[in-house]
Amino acid sequence: MFVSGSRHDGDSGAVRSTPLAPQQPQQLPQSQQPSATASAGMLGGMSSVDDPALLQAALNNMSAAPPMSTVPKRAHIPAWLGASPLGRTSMTQEFDGQLAALELACAKTTFPLDSEKPRNYLQKVQFPTPSWYGQTAPNTSDSLEYYLRLAPDTLFFIFYYMEGTRAQLLAAKALKKLSWRFHTKYLTWFQRHEEPKQITDDYEQGTYVYFDFEKWSQRKKESFTFEYKFLEDKDFD
Repeated sequence: MFVSGSRHDGDSGAVRSTPLAPQQPQQLPQSQQPSATASAGMLGGMSSVDDPALLQAALNNMSAAPPMSTVPKRAHIPAWLGASPLGRTSMTQEFDGQLAALELACAKTTFPLDSEKPRNYLQKVQFPTPSWYGQTAPNTSDSLEYYLRLAPDTLFFIFYYMEGTRAQLLAAKALKKLSWRFHTKYLTWFQRHEEPKQITDDYEQGTYVYFDFEKWSQRKKESFTFEYKFLEDKDFD
């Protein structure tokens, strides 16, 4: 927009209207011009800025700056710093070897289960039987007289495969009544095949019959020395 100005003409005394040039903004020297960073810092305390160009440059500068993250960061502190706040000591070759041996021992640690004797599990599966078979156990099945009527193979089966039960105890009593003796070293039942050829206070020697529980059969052993210290002679209650 142009503003009209008036001047007097010296000759005619008439007043002529002449257009005036638009007012140019006053330029500051280069050293006095505020920088974009300073302008961006001043925006917080100024309510208005006279120069739109400086305002736009400051806004552009602020938008180009990377935003500051407010998410907390986790600090990574070495584990040895708690025990050695003054720094780690120099490692020797002997100490490295000890640490390697310790790690190998921890990797191959044994468990209590590794030293226990394996136990054979006999699964008890109930199978429906025809009605003409007995469905319940006899009333006298929990007595020694009943077990004495069973075959020796049945008594051996009960003794070896029903461990820790009353049936095992009754089977052991019945085997002792049938002149079988338990050898605690070989965990095997022995019976005299004939009268021993030699008897002392510590042992007796002769021919015996023993039950081989691995092949599940009775075998004969000649010139066998049965030491009394391995004889299970407890009176089971």
